[in-house]
Amino acid sequence: MKKKAVFWVVTVFILSSVAAFAGDNYTLGVLAKRGPVKALKKWSATGEYLSSALGKKFEIIPLSFDEVNPAIKAGKLDFFLVNSSMFVTAKVKYGASAISTMVNSRQGKALKSFGGVIFTSVDNDAINTLADLKGNSFMGVKKSSFGGWQMAYNELIDAGIDPFADFSDLKFGNKHDNVVLAVQNGVVGAGTVRTDTLERMAADETIYMDDFKIINGENGSGFPFVLSTALYPEWPLAKSKNTPDAIANQVVAALKNMKSDDAAAKSAKIVGWVDALDYMPVEKLQKKLKIGAFK
Repeated sequence: MKKKAVFWVVTVFILSSVAAFAGDNYTLGVLAKRGPVKALKKWSATGEYLSSALGKKFEIIPLSFDEVNPAIKAGKLDFFLVNSSMFVTAKVKYGASAISTMVNSRQGKALKSFGGVIFTSVDNDAINTLADLKGNSFMGVKKSSFGGWQMAYNELIDAGIDPFADFSDLKFGNKHDNVVLAVQNGVVGAGTVRTDTLERMAADETIYMDDFKIINGENGSGFPFVLSTALYPEWPLAKSKNTPDAIANQVVAALKNMKSDDAAAKSAKIVGWVDALDYMPVEKLQKKLKIGAFK
């Protein structure tokens, strides 16, 4: 009897330990807009930061544009970091909640918002305004890309242009860099990407800024990058519907304690994190364009 009792106690202890260990593992999906390798390089340190700060395991899972919604719907993610429009879709369709907003670090400035830029080759004398885009070929990143398509789509509609009817050809390059190179090489007449893409590629010496002309330029916003659209709140970190508030609150507290010189912030090229901003402007854009959750 004594041996059986000891065996039972040990078994219960092992099972309890396994259950506790399993409960300390969390998945954090990130939108890999430039591919999974670059996404892991950028965000793995954030997973390590949260693991160290909270004493729990946070696994970074890079996701393509097409993989995000299925992963959230299937309950495979505890947390996720995606563009603002994809978050709104997850909020409306799957009950997700924004818990924090990233503060980007660009050109020495802390930025809580971003936009889209519409551009053509500097040598393209036929395109100087949004109206000139009619009858021309155009490229966005992907229909689900907020800064790389949806923001520009909104501007085009406001200008009386239906991109699905008024362009000679509408293509999607899947990655921001592909769109820039397509415009540079004359594959399409014009294109759109999220703000800071052109400047980043110029800093990497992949392109020269002078080779491009910005359409519908917004010069009075004080924003430090070329800009063609309204500004919207930066990417949120969100929790899935079934993720407990307790762990979400711990994650928020840890992220808000992140310093700009921490390895996680440097790898992600951000200043840090703040409380979640208001994403209602993004939801209104989706409703207007009948996209995302309102398709």
